[in-house]
Amino acid sequence: MTPSTLARAIGLEDKVAFLKRPEGYPEVPGAVEALETHLAWVFLTDRFAYKLKKPVHYSYVDFRTLAARRRDAQEEVRLNRRLAAGVYLGVVALTLEREGRLALEAEGVPVEWLVKMRRLPRERMLDFAIASHSLDEGALDDVVGLLAAFYGTARSIVLPPGDYRRRFEQDIEANARAIAEPRYGLPSAVITATAAGQRRFLLRRADLLEARAAAGRIVEGHGDLRPEHVCLGPPPAIIDCVEFKREFRLLDPADELAYLGLECERLGAETLGPKLLARYGVLTGDQPPAALVGFYKSFRALLRAKLAAWHLDDRTVRYPSQWFNRAQTYLTLAERYARQP
Repeated sequence: MTPSTLARAIGLEDKVAFLKRPEGYPEVPGAVEALETHLAWVFLTDRFAYKLKKPVHYSYVDFRTLAARRRDAQEEVRLNRRLAAGVYLGVVALTLEREGRLALEAEGVPVEWLVKMRRLPRERMLDFAIASHSLDEGALDDVVGLLAAFYGTARSIVLPPGDYRRRFEQDIEANARAIAEPRYGLPSAVITATAAGQRRFLLRRADLLEARAAAGRIVEGHGDLRPEHVCLGPPPAIIDCVEFKREFRLLDPADELAYLGLECERLGAETLGPKLLARYGVLTGDQPPAALVGFYKSFRALLRAKLAAWHLDDRTVRYPSQWFNRAQTYLTLAERYARQP
């Protein structure tokens, strides 16, 4: 069997098994922690984090070929260096050596490409700080400063009149339809009321959305601004942006900050969202209307409820009750903000 033929025969299970072993890494760490997500496996060593993308295919992403996974890994490094310059070290190969052994960052036939990152201290991540009641709000100010500078230098995305609003119209229908599937067991009345509230906002206050687009507020942002992606530093860093679909990154900074506030609220820090937006307003002069922020939160919460419910379709998911409860929590938040004037 030729090396290239043997390389094609090596499956995801073989790669994961190898990467779980400390002796497979150049630095030979004391231990390796393996974490599985919907799209990837992440391997944490003493000093580094390595992300291996799964060969999956969904409506929004296609990682079935090695070339596609390599391109996406390169794009992930490029995009995340915008907000975490010193964290993303590059793309490295998992190879098959001449003797038929797997090796990381070594000569041989590439069988996989991994994103290599500097490992960030867990205790400095925002979700940990919220859970442990150890948040230093001065450090949070530094994060907002990083975001304000990022958005301030981002190129404005020009959208034809009405396109920004129509994107929400389409997504509201798609989110509500997906999460209302009977197999998820979520309350249909709440889903209906939430979607109706969001549509009502678009009918009565679409001018708020169109004003943001007309003012050049739409930029290429992060796309998934959650507390577990925010390192308080020093220096602050924000990791794990949406790299696989540019459309998901084209948004209003007020939307991203509302989303971060929503996620902080879900974790029990309800007052952080308003503080983040207030600090951002001081730094930039941008003070989005409260009604718009509420709509963004409701929209994001319904989207996150859908994504949580979709985990229930994965036959390999280990804790289905966790994802059901999370979907319910998001749905409750979505309805609450949809009811606000």
